[in-house]
Amino acid sequence: MATITVADAPAALSSRSKLILFVLCAAQFAVALDFSILNVALPALGADLGIRQADLQWGVTAFTLPSGGFLLLSGRLADVFGRRRLFLLGLALLTTASVLATVAWDPASFLVGRVLQGLGAAMIVPAGMALLTTTFREGPERDRALGVSGLLLSLGFTVGMLIGGVLTQALGWRSTMALNVLMGAAVLAVAPKLLTESRLPERPEVDVPGAVTITGGLLSLIYALSTAAQTGFGRPEVVLALAAGVLLLAAFAVIEARAAQPLVSLRVLRRRTVAFGNLGGLVTFAMMSAVIFLSTLYLQQVLGLGPGACGLVFGVMGLAAALGGVVAPKVAGRIGAPRTLLAGLLVQAGFTAAMVAIGPRGGTWLVAAAGSIACFGHLWAIVAYSITATSGLADEEQGLATGLVTSTQQVGLTVGIPLLSALASARVDTLGAAGHSFAAATLGGVRLGLGVDAAVVVAAALLTGLGLRAWRRAG
Repeated sequence: MATITVADAPAALSSRSKLILFVLCAAQFAVALDFSILNVALPALGADLGIRQADLQWGVTAFTLPSGGFLLLSGRLADVFGRRRLFLLGLALLTTASVLATVAWDPASFLVGRVLQGLGAAMIVPAGMALLTTTFREGPERDRALGVSGLLLSLGFTVGMLIGGVLTQALGWRSTMALNVLMGAAVLAVAPKLLTESRLPERPEVDVPGAVTITGGLLSLIYALSTAAQTGFGRPEVVLALAAGVLLLAAFAVIEARAAQPLVSLRVLRRRTVAFGNLGGLVTFAMMSAVIFLSTLYLQQVLGLGPGACGLVFGVMGLAAALGGVVAPKVAGRIGAPRTLLAGLLVQAGFTAAMVAIGPRGGTWLVAAAGSIACFGHLWAIVAYSITATSGLADEEQGLATGLVTSTQQVGLTVGIPLLSALASARVDTLGAAGHSFAAATLGGVRLGLGVDAAVVVAAALLTGLGLRAWRRAG
């Protein structure tokens, strides 16, 4: 099998194709915003609705649980019942749920709105990605579309921090939820006229046992990791959720090996491009989202910057990410997507490691500079893994492949922050007990988190590089 490459001079997209790409990416961007836009607004939200400090994390977790847990099931349902249909249904649900979250009158109504937003996101992302890969032919055309999609997904998470801070400061926390209403309504106004239906030619049976076990397993793991970030891994509910998640995922693997029409074909998962491409994608998303979170702790709790100043730092990172997304397809065209993935991971790891040098004063410029270059490499990795993990597959496998890609993205965005947050929090508690000030203890926790983050990305880069190298030799 030949190395996946992107043409040096891809053909220009037609006007209609550009509009379709814009609509699909706008919906993905709205979903990505939802992962981070509330982060700096949570204190104001809690004060308004009467949510205790210890329970504020549920404003984020209520969205990430369903959005991550139902992705694979939604991807399969999109294949069976129609990708356009599920995309529009998810978009309508996200928009309606955003109205509820905007006008929420108590904690329960707000959390219901967030859960429904997450369910809508779980429909939009895999259906939208499947529409993208079936609309644009494999090769330069699809690679360009995947590059734009990956860029906007990453930018959505980063820019969400900036927009959330600005909107909360100027208009209050409700404006962060109202933004999704406006974006969703705008996309819904044009999407039905542009998108054509896409589904498998024959309607297979839905693998119900597989759907139940994978959804339950992902929900359990995401709940455990999100809760552990606040309470630690020793709590009984965390241990039980982790155990349930592992057992359900193990059962899922057994079920899929025996199912006549599996939810996830193990044959596809055994492709090295799919397996190692998604490994690289999972780690780059998980660890970069954690870098943004740890940087927020440092800038606000150690340096004392406000939401607006923090937003400007993340805006610089977003610009660097955008530049990386523009350059990445050209780099992949010259050296191949697998090598671009490896290079992106190593750049991200190296400059994340450089951020460990932050100190108690004057670290803003180091965070902005090193974080920006890390984001630049991060976008190389995103574009390259999206190409690698969806290439060489038949149209009937694209729903699964894109479902895996989007699951990788969403689960990565979900698990990275709680894992490293729990690690950093444990370090903060240890240093605090030893008599260090809150700022000094927080600095120690952030440094540890950044160091572990960089080490994880290096390990993933080595595994991914070795796995894809073996694939090229086998081809």
